[in-house]
Amino acid sequence: MKSLEEIQRVKREVERELLKLPGVTGVDVGQKIVDGKKTDVIAIIVYVEKKRDVPEEFAIPKEIQGVPTDVVERKFVLHQHSK
Repeated sequence: MKSLEEIQRVKREVERELLKLPGVTGVDVGQKIVDGKKTDVIAIIVYVEKKRDVPEEFAIPKEIQGVPTDVVERKFVLHQHSK
């Protein structure tokens, strides 16, 4: 198992390319979720607007450089800051 520092390094290396994929809204490091429950596995979390079948060239790999990935459906909305 890779250390947290190694996982964060891999995330930084691939984040820009992942964000170019259609529907990807964010990339982070966190606990992998399986069947709605957090696990002890630290993964690269890829946030997408909507989970759907995509062509292979746009699919998030199950693992990147030995680090597991987790695809999470979440849309981020920026809120206006009031003065």
